[in-house]
Amino acid sequence: MWTLAWKNVGRGRGRSLVTAGAVAAVVALMLVMYGFSGAVLNGMFQNLTRTTGHLVLRVKNAESVREFDLSLVRGVPELKAAIARALPEADVEAVLEVPALLAGETRSRGVVLLGLEPDGHLMKELVDKYRVRGAPPADGDGWSAALGLALAQALQVDVGNPVYAFAPGTDGLGAAAFTVSAVLDLPESTLEARTAALTLQAAQELAAPDAASRIVVFLPWLKTLRQADRLEEARTELAAVVPEDYEVLTWREAQPALAAILDMMGPMLLIYAVIFFVLAGLLVVNTVYLGLVERIREFGVIIALGADRWRIMRLVVLESLLLVTSGAAVGGVLGGLAVWRLAQGFSLPGTLAQQYAEFGLPVVMYASITPGQVLQVFAFAVLTAIASALWPAWLAGRLEPVEAMRHVA
Repeated sequence: MWTLAWKNVGRGRGRSLVTAGAVAAVVALMLVMYGFSGAVLNGMFQNLTRTTGHLVLRVKNAESVREFDLSLVRGVPELKAAIARALPEADVEAVLEVPALLAGETRSRGVVLLGLEPDGHLMKELVDKYRVRGAPPADGDGWSAALGLALAQALQVDVGNPVYAFAPGTDGLGAAAFTVSAVLDLPESTLEARTAALTLQAAQELAAPDAASRIVVFLPWLKTLRQADRLEEARTELAAVVPEDYEVLTWREAQPALAAILDMMGPMLLIYAVIFFVLAGLLVVNTVYLGLVERIREFGVIIALGADRWRIMRLVVLESLLLVTSGAAVGGVLGGLAVWRLAQGFSLPGTLAQQYAEFGLPVVMYASITPGQVLQVFAFAVLTAIASALWPAWLAGRLEPVEAMRHVA
């Protein structure tokens, strides 16, 4: 039966090649799309967690607290020590966000003063990565701050110029003078226009001694979105050592809107896969049906010689499977090579990389695909072959031998 099926597929060689080529293109395209989506998901996840952290300790329901002093995490050194004991492999940093008025010589703007640990991951990620000129903020006799490029332009200041911060109603000094130490070209324009980074010590002295808005935990083993399933265990361990007044959030809970965007990628790709394979299936139906019409007399002879109708139907389904699987194999090789190449690193063409950085995409991305996604693509191909052959196989099984042998194509 296999030999006969191969011969029948080869009869309409041109038609079969076009159909198998379409299936190959769909399989290759879906593998590339899955690889690209993996790059996007992992890139957005890494960009998000670089600034949010994998776990966040903060005051319970901090988003609904309007008073600055009630939203603060107190006893930062003790909490950091407790977190280090619970998660010894983690990097732990305190962050203090202070709403303030920042003024230059002639202009002022409402900003968020971002107090970061000088040698911490967040300071390096923000200042070292996006610094256009100048040096990172440092503690000392004169305080310094790194301003977003748009903010610096709005205040008409540059590296070396003084700026004045006012945070009235806080527990610290409430006002201080800073020197602009660096200018940052941040990927998000809204962030660039309202961010001023300074050291944690300076922010605490200005507004909240020994306090923080949140404590951020980075887990070195958590590199990709697929590894995030283990995060709940770390959250449970951490929640056991913190006071009841505080809560521990995962990155998803800390940034629910962005997490929802990431969760939408899987269903969207599944919808695309269904659409593409339905279109490919229509081509397969056409090819198998035309092959059936051309061989009605032969089927009539085979049935007259004693072949049962189920055997005829299996033959038609087998032809469809051979046609689709051969195309899927070629598409799998081509798609696999494309994903392998993209896994070495790629950037969106032209200015798209910078434009999409506004939405959290990194400039350089790395394709990623799972064995489950590969199996899903080939499972779709097999289902397409079977579904496309059902109607022609049903027609072939209903043929009457005498009428079939009289058929004139």
